Amino acid sequence: MAKKRPQTKAKRPQTTGGARTAGAEGDVPVVGAREPCPCGSGRRYKACHGRAASHAATELVHRPFEGLPGECDWVALRELVPAATVGLTLKGGLPEGVPAVTLATVLPMAWPALRRDDGSVLLGLQNDTSSGDISRDLADTLQRALEAQPGTPVQGRRAPADSPRLQDLLDPEGAFEPEVHSGFEFWVPDPENATPDVTASLERANAAAIPTVKLQGVDAAYWCETPEKNHLRWVMPHAEELLLDALARLHAAGRSSLGEGTRLVGSFRAHGLTVPVWDLPSGVTAEDVEKPAAEFAERLAAALATDAPLTADERRARGGLTNRQVTLS
Repeated sequence: MAKKRPQTKAKRPQTTGGARTAGAEGDVPVVGAREPCPCGSGRRYKACHGRAASHAATELVHRPFEGLPGECDWVALRELVPAATVGLTLKGGLPEGVPAVTLATVLPMAWPALRRDDGSVLLGLQNDTSSGDISRDLADTLQRALEAQPGTPVQGRRAPADSPRLQDLLDPEGAFEPEVHSGFEFWVPDPENATPDVTASLERANAAAIPTVKLQGVDAAYWCETPEKNHLRWVMPHAEELLLDALARLHAAGRSSLGEGTRLVGSFRAHGLTVPVWDLPSGVTAEDVEKPAAEFAERLAAALATDAPLTADERRARGGLTNRQVTLS
């Protein structure tokens, strides 16, 4: 158990890290959780204005990437894709001395971000975050990376509750076009001069990476190869209940597969979106599934447009899909 913090009485409110919480009487400085609240209520800070600040910092944002270009691909890169990069476009352009900002699934040593020697920034996506809002934590890391000295990594921290989110920093008109890599060589522009720690981290990451390919004919669908069978995992933007109804209609009609030997096996939730999953025979490649996936997209669009009540067979199919659904985040 953590040691109890002794109660102290402050002669005057002390701010910490510049964070403030808004109350009925304006901005209230942040003090220790057990100290008297600066608003003058007579209660401890944690039971008064600190309660709202704590809730704001920990409340889970179910769709942290909502409103960003390529929301479905953000989810895929966060949860499904081992090695990928995307160039990011900032509102107002890049700061002086920063030639590029690139989102990466993972960085060496699990760094949250890295300011390279040339001033460019790599922002890691698949990192633990301290608050319930991934977007805010990533934006805080990005801002600190833009100001870091070239050649240094940026460590994680809990973002202030009132700090900007990615939606505030990224250009809403900017393209979001992931490039999937077979390994993590993008970490080291000059492998011969990489440190031993980075080289070892690169070797471990490459050994663990599952071969993954992004389909070109549909959005946010990713083929991957595993020893026993291959899979297609497709992040979809549709409302969950509507999507499950549509998938159930197709499944009951025998039209939910992607070709011979393939099978829709269920779905999972990730960051507020639903991700259907198909099992594929081990010989089925990403190229093989391109045409079937495009044809399925057309069938799905028609099923999504249908508002008739589900039949008994469709309800049973929906129940099966729901029973096999899991939540990742």
